[in-house]
This record gives sequence, C-alpha cells and structure tokens, in this order.
Amino acid sequence: MKRSLLLENQICFQLYTASKEMTRLYRPILEPLNLTYSQYLVMLVLWEEDGIDLRQLGSRLSLDSGTLSPLVKRLIQIGYIKKERVKEDERRVVLTLTDDGCALREQAEEVPRKVSGMLNVDEATYTAYMEMLTDIKSRLYAFGGRES
Repeated sequence: MKRSLLLENQICFQLYTASKEMTRLYRPILEPLNLTYSQYLVMLVLWEEDGIDLRQLGSRLSLDSGTLSPLVKRLIQIGYIKKERVKEDERRVVLTLTDDGCALREQAEEVPRKVSGMLNVDEATYTAYMEMLTDIKSRLYAFGGRES
C-alpha cells in the first residue's frame, strides 16, 4: 500500500483527532464552571469584547448561526450573558456579560494553566505549537478565500 494513503499520514486526520482529544481534555476542567468547550469559546470572546454583535461573534468563532444560537441560548439560560436588540437597528443583536458572567472570568483564569499542565508542555513548545497551528489556519483560510 502506498504510504501516502495511510490514514495516520493524513494531516487532516491528525488535526481532526487532536481537536477531538483537546475538547475531551477541557471537559473536566470546564465542568466546575458549568461550561462546555464551545460555550467556553463564546465566553472567551465576550471576556475580550463585551457587547459584541452576534454576527461578529459568529465570525470570530467561525460558527454559523445554527450552531451559535443554541450556545448563546444556553449561556443566557444559565445566567452568564444577555442579549439585546440594538434600538437603531432591530436586526442587530448584541451580547453582553451579566455580573455572573463577569465573575466567571476570574474562575476561568486557571483554565489555560491547567490545560498546559495536562499537556505537559513548556512555554517554548506551547509557543511553537501556536505558531504552527496559526500558520496552518492562515494557509487554509487563504486557500478558501477567507481571512484569518
């Protein structure tokens, strides 16, 4: 069999399985925060930019509205965020953190450290991984005509 067609030699498969395992790794860390991995990503964006437009959030996370809407709905139900329509343009929806959502940020400060500890990587390796993955993402976006 040609080596080029072995499953383990496919970069797509390596990225896919690494992504699944990374999500699994986060599960027990995020459970005490009452967040799933996807909800955590939404919260990260809101902790960076409170009051973000729903469309901008979808763009930042590369999620369509069908995927994003249930995440936002659940975060509203648990009391971490609220959404409001913009008075000047009723089509625009803005998401803001509640007091509980703001307070959660402090608890979440430990998440990256815990993940790094579980991965057992030093800062230089972490930086190298981030640079490599950012480069791959940029190349994929360029190929697909998207901006990173």
